[in-house]
Amino acid sequence: MFDDGFRDSGGSFVDVGLEQRSGGQSSSDGQMSGFEKPGQESKDVRENQKGALQKISDFRVEFGPGAKDILHFTSQLAVMVRAGISLTDCLESIGQQQQNKKFAAIIGRIKSRIESGQSFSQALAEFPEVFSNLYINMVAAAEISGSLSSMLQKLAEYLDTEAETRSQIKAAMVYPIIIAIMAIVVTIFLLVFVLPRFTMIFAGKEEYLPGPTKFLMASSAFVRSWWFLIIPAIAASLWGFFYFVGTKVGRGWWDRTKLRLPIIRTLCRCLYITRCLHTMGVLTRAGVPILNTISITAQISGNVLYRNMWLVVYEDVRQGKKIASSLNRCPLMPGDVVQMIRSGEESGTMSDVLRDVSDFYARKLKTVIKAVTSMIEPIMIIIMGFLVGFIAMSIILPIFKMSSIVMGK
Repeated sequence: MFDDGFRDSGGSFVDVGLEQRSGGQSSSDGQMSGFEKPGQESKDVRENQKGALQKISDFRVEFGPGAKDILHFTSQLAVMVRAGISLTDCLESIGQQQQNKKFAAIIGRIKSRIESGQSFSQALAEFPEVFSNLYINMVAAAEISGSLSSMLQKLAEYLDTEAETRSQIKAAMVYPIIIAIMAIVVTIFLLVFVLPRFTMIFAGKEEYLPGPTKFLMASSAFVRSWWFLIIPAIAASLWGFFYFVGTKVGRGWWDRTKLRLPIIRTLCRCLYITRCLHTMGVLTRAGVPILNTISITAQISGNVLYRNMWLVVYEDVRQGKKIASSLNRCPLMPGDVVQMIRSGEESGTMSDVLRDVSDFYARKLKTVIKAVTSMIEPIMIIIMGFLVGFIAMSIILPIFKMSSIVMGK
């Protein structure tokens, strides 16, 4: 039989089982605290592991709200306001459903500002990095006219059109970018892995090699020897280009270049005209004052030259001149567009004319995108074929040349 204790050296009986059952603590400052319940340590480890895994699964990097977030927010708000729900309740409900935590916090702050007495447009103006001047001015015009739900619907349609245009431009550039990457990868593979195998064959016969072969062999040796410097140099060049384009001088140079390049100048011109006229039409129909409309159009034009053009128009209109007479002096705007704007000013149907012209150029933009894509694809294929063919011929020609010399001897 086992007892729940043992006798010490002095013969006194110590009840260990009782101490274990009482939590493993002795009467002398917890010296027996090492005794724990069975499985307690493994349970704590499992809980710690579970907590760590939960933290890892919950961790994510979030950026500020993008164009899709703003579009979804505007569409939801338009539907809920039209249903008769109060603006603060709409914002609270949308904020709770928002997956982007940063955007949810911004919506909560907008709601708090409205509850403190600010108007919706004033609350939106506190976040210019999220909501554009166009968005704020259209909401302000809707608050004056009492048509917030319809204005939000127009805003949603405008944002949807802009998102569709951007997706069309990106889709048009996907295929050329893929072809360009493939050309670069194939060229590097041939220079690094294929050409060195022929270097041993040509060793000692450099005087018989043609110029292109010597150039390729030198390029191959340079790439294989200095690859650790080439990669940082390319990255630094890309960073320098984007930094230069981000400056005032670089931005002006890049915007002028885009309007001069043979293939993409038509695409860029249609894009800027469509964006400007569409924005002007939406703002005019919303009842935004004409000077504010022209100022906002200048800001969202997307090109320094078009922005400067609209700023000149702004000054002329402020002095009492007509929009068409000011645009007539600028070569950036086609003559037929200027003529239609003039007719709209004279007949008082400016918003309708701008809508029709913007719709026409939107259709034209889609056609131009397809045409540019169809032109870029064969050009990129030809360039890729030229590179591969040049490398192949530079390798084959010396072999034929040395073979003819051997047979002649």
